[in-house]
Amino acid sequence: MVVLETIFIIVLFLMLHTYFLYPISIYLICQLKGKATHGSVEKYSTVSILIAAYNEEKVIRERIENLSEAHKEFQYFEVLVGSDNSSDSTNDILIELSKKYEWLKFYNFQVRNGKAGILNKLYQEAKGEILVFTDANTVFQRDALSVLLRGFQDLTVGGVCGRLILNDDRVQINEPLEERRYWRYETQIKQMEGKLGILIGANGGIFAIKKDLFQEIPVNRPVTDDLFLTLNVLSKGYKFIYERDAIAFEDVGQNVQTEFKRKVRFSATNFQTIAFFKDFLFFRPALVSYAFLSHKVIRWFFPFLAIFLFILTVLIAREKVLYQYFLYTQILFFVLAFLGYLMTKLKKKLTIFSIPFFFIMANTAIILGLAKYISNSHSVIWESTKR
Repeated sequence: MVVLETIFIIVLFLMLHTYFLYPISIYLICQLKGKATHGSVEKYSTVSILIAAYNEEKVIRERIENLSEAHKEFQYFEVLVGSDNSSDSTNDILIELSKKYEWLKFYNFQVRNGKAGILNKLYQEAKGEILVFTDANTVFQRDALSVLLRGFQDLTVGGVCGRLILNDDRVQINEPLEERRYWRYETQIKQMEGKLGILIGANGGIFAIKKDLFQEIPVNRPVTDDLFLTLNVLSKGYKFIYERDAIAFEDVGQNVQTEFKRKVRFSATNFQTIAFFKDFLFFRPALVSYAFLSHKVIRWFFPFLAIFLFILTVLIAREKVLYQYFLYTQILFFVLAFLGYLMTKLKKKLTIFSIPFFFIMANTAIILGLAKYISNSHSVIWESTKR
């Protein structure tokens, strides 16, 4: 029984660590380190913006018009859009806009490459010193690009992530409001990691890296492209920072089902990404490894830890009254989550039910994502999230 209780404490600690203790620890490290010191200063004025698009007719015009507001700020400015064999009017819109804007370069790929494949091809055509990655459905605040590139004045910085805000203008009962709440929590962690130069996982809608630090994104087995590029910069000894004032906006998915499918897809690619950066699992370098393990790896294995903890609780509760109460608490959480699921079907929402449901849903997506990874059934070819 002592052995089971010891294992119970270790598992519970890991679960608490990834969601609560790690954010506290990274905050304390930020306070101890104080204001970051900067290396040599250089100003970058040439930029290439890369966008992989697939059937984005609803948003692509707004995306390009949005970027047109920034091109005068740079000595050299180009936007490269690769259409991944789009079957709607995306290509027609881009052809029209490329005639209007000389800095817009449109590449129409006749065979599906997947997002990673498109970005790899666009990189080969890019001429800017800085590569900015964004999505077709993202909207930049007017000064977002100039603020984003400001971070590269420090030559020890290899990547800069902007702040992505999920829009709140469509608040309806069947929308994943918990996704926005969770995103605000994640943003605070990213901001603290960015202060230390160890941001783990840039926001795919707004981040930039030095062109000479780009590494071809694997396409034989799909990875999470923004996470891959972020970890690659860190693996080369450069900082990856966070610019809170470089702001972009995106809509969340239309409903819970859409977000669930997206989470399953990303969970599968996240597990594949671990394989490419396994050195980070062995505390090399120490602070980056600590952040990677705490913020990402343990969280990706959280549902399996939770299942194991439940089994341990059942075993120990047979002889320890205290663990019986802990078991009842876990069962209550599952019941609340199930009621939250039923309420979404009825298009009703109460926080006491919706938060447990969102948490269970997110972790179920991780389990399904791991299954896809193990069975190699996930694909580099992606479908745009309906918004």
